[in-house]
Amino acid sequence: MCQICAKLSNNKIISYLKSILLFRLLLFGVHFYITLYRSEQKNHELVRICSNFTKKAGMTVKDPEYFIRDRFPEVRQRNLILATILNFFIFIGEIIGGVISNSLALISDAAHNISDAFAVAIALVAYRIGKRDPDLKRTFGFRRIEILAAFFNAVILIVIIIFLFYEAVKRLEAPQHVRGPVMLIVASAGFIANMIAVLLLRQDKQHNLNVKSAYIHLLGDSLASVAVIVGSVVIIRFKIYWIDPALTILVGIFILRQAYKIIRQAVDILMQSTPERLDLMEVKKEIEKIDTVSNIHHVHAWTLDDRQLHFECHIDLKQNYKLSELEPVRKQIEKMLHERFNISHLTIQFEFDVCHDKEMIHHP
Repeated sequence: MCQICAKLSNNKIISYLKSILLFRLLLFGVHFYITLYRSEQKNHELVRICSNFTKKAGMTVKDPEYFIRDRFPEVRQRNLILATILNFFIFIGEIIGGVISNSLALISDAAHNISDAFAVAIALVAYRIGKRDPDLKRTFGFRRIEILAAFFNAVILIVIIIFLFYEAVKRLEAPQHVRGPVMLIVASAGFIANMIAVLLLRQDKQHNLNVKSAYIHLLGDSLASVAVIVGSVVIIRFKIYWIDPALTILVGIFILRQAYKIIRQAVDILMQSTPERLDLMEVKKEIEKIDTVSNIHHVHAWTLDDRQLHFECHIDLKQNYKLSELEPVRKQIEKMLHERFNISHLTIQFEFDVCHDKEMIHHP
């Protein structure tokens, strides 16, 4: 009799949990739709106003969306805020579901989600700090804060995954009973919410390393949710409980690989390494094609963040030109480097047979 009562009690708990998760998922969908609808209405109205203004002023703008993309960065900030809120609620739901179902994979997914929430929140804070103007102490501004945040996010993720590997190995040695239905419902809700957050950040991931780091967090967690969903189906159908820790290890390997890429890119930027996309020998070759240029040396190339490429060098001239005669040469070099190599910040030191060391890379 007691077993029957306990079974009925568990069924009520599961049924109640299903209702809560479905209702939460419905709220997510409604909120997401309203947010996108309002944003779209505001953007279309703003484009219409800007287009009318430029026509009255006698200006021609081929792409009115320029006003939205380049002048209103709060669109990115709004998406970051919404993604943070989504991940916080996913974390709460998966922790509760993981405890009830006794699923390590679900709890690991929850741990990853709270890491996601912090990652996206840090991305937002770093983005706002990075927009501050330079000052006398920080002449380059605060853009490197975004790179530091991306590095910090990736390191945290690696620490979490190593801990989950340890727990998964223990579970493989002694598999534990897992409630598959609860695991399936919670993982499905988490997957849908994660995909919404991924779509919110997809547009900006190619233009900002910190947002890309947050995006990788979310994408990895979406894949983790898929793995948990598949695992829960296997558990329900075949009662194979070791699949739970096995999935934790497989998803962790994927996440470690992505985190390593972020760390390597962040370290290269912080160490002021020459960007992989820039061939310094090709740059040297193109500059030395100019008639007035004899040689370039003491070359430095680095990125301030994941977007701004800086380049500086000494240019040895063929003759002792006046400084006023070199302005056309400087403009020619600047235009060529910008168009061919996407160099956004250029510093040139013109000279005539001054440096004894004319190697490309200076060795003090």
